[in-house]
Amino acid sequence: MAPILNHTIVRSSDKWASAEFFARIMGLEVERNSPTHFAPVKINDNLFFDFDDGRDPIAHEHYAFHVDDEEFDAIFDRVKTEGLSYGSEPFAQDNMKVYDTWGGRGIYFHELNGHSIEIFTRRSPDGSYPP
Repeated sequence: MAPILNHTIVRSSDKWASAEFFARIMGLEVERNSPTHFAPVKINDNLFFDFDDGRDPIAHEHYAFHVDDEEFDAIFDRVKTEGLSYGSEPFAQDNMKVYDTWGGRGIYFHELNGHSIEIFTRRSPDGSYPP
């Protein structure tokens, strides 16, 4: 069996506010009855984002999600409704453009703590990487 990523800790200034924001934008739910001290968000059957109150300064990370077209539209609508800046490049997340590489769409945006979130609909021809 190949290794399967089960969880990752996402540092935040307020774990519950961060978990709620991320879950709302991504169309997910915060697991309020967790037996841990984390504020977990279930990404899928194999992966949780465990939000935790971090030490300052919080190192900004990048999290990329391959989604289908319907999920992309729903997430993108929530990004715009929240008034978030977004962009077509990892370091230009405020150009308000959508990238369209390999026949798909993608955007980058920041969550509450400055972590970079990417959503995209098509992978590279070899399946290894979004643009």
